[in-house]
Amino acid sequence: MFKLLLFAGVPAAALVSLSAAVARLCVCDLLVAQCDTNCCCDPDCSAEDFSLFTTCSIPVVIGDSQLCSQKAAVYSLDVEANPPERIFKLIDQVNPSIFCIHATNYEQALYLKSPEIPTAENFDELLDKFGGASFSAEPDSWNLDTDAQNPSEANETSRYEYGVPVQTEDAFLRLPSPVVSSWCSDANPAGFLVNQATKCIRSVSVEKCDSIQALSMLFYINSSILAVPKSSQMVNITVQSIVVQSVNGMRTLLSSSEVLRLPMVLDGLCINAVLGVNYHITHTDTGEIIEAAAAFVLGAISREALSIEQSFEISFTQENTQPVPLSGNPGYVVGLPVRAGFQPQGSGIIQSSNKHSQLTILHSTSTQDCLAAQGARAPVLFGYNMISGCKLRITAAMKCQPLAQTLLDVLKGQSFPEYVASFGNSQAQDVLDWVPIAQLHISEQSSCQIPVSLGIEVKWTKYGSLVNPQARIVNVTATITSTTLKQLPSGRERIIPITSSVVFTDISSPAEPSYKAWPTINIKLPFDFFYPFV
Repeated sequence: MFKLLLFAGVPAAALVSLSAAVARLCVCDLLVAQCDTNCCCDPDCSAEDFSLFTTCSIPVVIGDSQLCSQKAAVYSLDVEANPPERIFKLIDQVNPSIFCIHATNYEQALYLKSPEIPTAENFDELLDKFGGASFSAEPDSWNLDTDAQNPSEANETSRYEYGVPVQTEDAFLRLPSPVVSSWCSDANPAGFLVNQATKCIRSVSVEKCDSIQALSMLFYINSSILAVPKSSQMVNITVQSIVVQSVNGMRTLLSSSEVLRLPMVLDGLCINAVLGVNYHITHTDTGEIIEAAAAFVLGAISREALSIEQSFEISFTQENTQPVPLSGNPGYVVGLPVRAGFQPQGSGIIQSSNKHSQLTILHSTSTQDCLAAQGARAPVLFGYNMISGCKLRITAAMKCQPLAQTLLDVLKGQSFPEYVASFGNSQAQDVLDWVPIAQLHISEQSSCQIPVSLGIEVKWTKYGSLVNPQARIVNVTATITSTTLKQLPSGRERIIPITSSVVFTDISSPAEPSYKAWPTINIKLPFDFFYPFV
C-alpha cells in the first residue's frame, strides 16, 4: 500500500523558524548549557569548540520522517580550514520511501489524450520521436527551469558573480549532466566559479553519428562566450588539446589541436565521437572572462554500442594570481607586516596592490624633503611602534588646496586601505575577519587647512588559550591632524614638520586565577522540632 501525502513546500519566511527548531531536534545535545563533544547541532557550542571536533556525530537533522519533502539541516567539518570550522546548510530532502505528488506542471496530464495510432503517413515521424533508446515526452512549452533557460535575464550587472550562468551569444555554456536519470541533459548551464565534473549516458546510432550534435566538437565550441553579461564583447573557445581513444581504450595525444575532427562512419565504426570535454575558463578579479579553452577526448564507437558514457568538467582560474603572504597562523607575529585591503561593493576583500601589499606609512629619506619623499612607503610591522617624517618648505607662491592634497597623498599614500586583517592568516573571502579602519580628522576653524600629521593606533588583544595566545587586531584608527596655513609675505619662506606614526596598544585583560566558592551548609529544622517546649 502506498502512502499519499501532499507537500506544499516550505515558505521562505519559515526558514528562520526552521533553523531555530533544529536545536530542539538535536538528539546528541545531552548536557545542559554545555557543549557536547562532536555534537555539531548543539546550540551551546561555539567556534572554539568546533575547532576541537573530529567529526559530526549527527550529520543530518530532520523533523517528521513521514513527510514527502522537507528542509534538512546538514552539518560537516571543514578540517582544511585553520582552525577547523563547522559548515551548516539547509537542503531539500525527498523521502524515497513514500509515494508523493508534489505538483502537476504537465498540462497534458490533466486530461485523457487519445494515443496517436501509427499509420503509413506518420510512421516515420513517430519512429524518429520514440525509436531511440530513450525519448522525452516533455512538450516544447514545458520549462523546468526558467532561470536556467534564460540566464541572461537573471543577471543585469556588468560582471559575472558566483553561480551566475556563463552566457554565450545564443544562450549559455552547456555542461551536460544527468538530471532525472543517468541520460545526458544539455539544459544544464555552467555556473561562474562553480567547478563541476559530471558523467552521463547518451544514446547513439553508428549509422547516424555524423548527424548527432552532441558527438561533434562543434557543439561545444561553436558559440562564443560573453566576456561579461549583457555585453557585445565575445571570447572564443579555443581547442587546448585533443586526445584520441581507440576501441580497446588506448589513448593518444595529438601533436596538433588546430585540426577540427568531426564524427564520421568508417568501416562500421563511428570515429572522432566526443567522449569527454574539459573546459578551462580564465577570468579577472573583477568578474570578466578573458579566455576560454576546451580539451577533448575523441573515441571510436562500435556498431554494437547503443549508448556511450560522456564526461564533462569545468574549472575556473583567476589571471596573474600570486600567493598572498601571511603574517602569522593564525595570530600576528611580531615584526611581520600588517595585512590590509579594500572591499568593492558587493564582493570580498581585495588585498592592497602596493609594493608591500600591506598597511604602509611614510618612509623617511635622507633629504627630509616631503615633496621628494612622495611615493616612498614603508610597511607597518606588527608590534613595532614607528615614527617617520619630513620637512615641507612653504613659500608665498604656494596655493592652499593643491598643497593640502599633496600633503594628504604624502601621509596616506595614493591608495590608503579600508580594512586590516584581524588575524595574520585571514582569508580575503572571510569579510568578517577584517577590521575597518576608522578615520578621524582634527582641524581648526579656518579657511585654509593643511594636514601635518597622520597617527595610526592599532589595538590588539590576546586571543585563544592562555598557553599559546594569538595576537588579534580588534580596532584601527587613523587620525589626521591639520593646521592653519597663514599667508606669508612675498619673499618669505617657512618650514613645517610633517610626521607619521604608528602605535600598537595591547588591550588584553590580564588573566587572573579564580577559585570556586566553598559550599555552604543550609540546615533547616522541622517547624515542630522544639514541641512541646515551645
